Amino acid sequence: MQHEKIEKNLGLMVVLVVIAISFGGLVEIVPLIASDRDRQPAEGLEPFTALQLEGRDIYIREGCHVCHTQMIRPLRAEVERYGSGQHFSTTEDFVYDHPFLWGSKRTGPDLAMVGGRYSDEWHRAHFYNPRDVVPESNMPSYEWLFDRELDGRHTAQKMIALRRLGVPYTDEQIANAADEVRGVREVDALIAYIQNLGTWKTSAGQNN
Repeated sequence: MQHEKIEKNLGLMVVLVVIAISFGGLVEIVPLIASDRDRQPAEGLEPFTALQLEGRDIYIREGCHVCHTQMIRPLRAEVERYGSGQHFSTTEDFVYDHPFLWGSKRTGPDLAMVGGRYSDEWHRAHFYNPRDVVPESNMPSYEWLFDRELDGRHTAQKMIALRRLGVPYTDEQIANAADEVRGVREVDALIAYIQNLGTWKTSAGQNN
């Protein structure tokens, strides 16, 4: 039989496997390259402010993305729990994210739309001692974030680098970046970032 010849000929099988994988890859990748739709920002999505950008870097530094995802899959249970019953994540939500922070493990809840769900004071209490607000939480305390302040030395350079990647920062935003973040506690920068997550979706939903 024909398939027996292929199975017994290692070289031929390798060639056919490479062809099959290449064809499948082209079918998946070429439409994305040819289309601009997935490179357009979601309605209401704005680049991170200087303070939010610094907060995002703290989020990465402290490993928050290891335990929290930022990706609501189009499954009813996830949309109900994390997406206010009507939203799930799409590629246009992450146009300005470099790198993406989708994550792959949920030791804690998904944070893709957590912005505005809790007050700033709730977040401060949560970062200082998570069990004060969520008794069953296994999240560690981040007390040191309350003692450290941003100096803003590299904020403008970060924004310049992101602008080269397509994030539309203005010269004015870059020039004012250091002053915006200097002297702000790290915990407040982190909260500013978290409070922004997903707010463009809820705002767009309210306006429709």
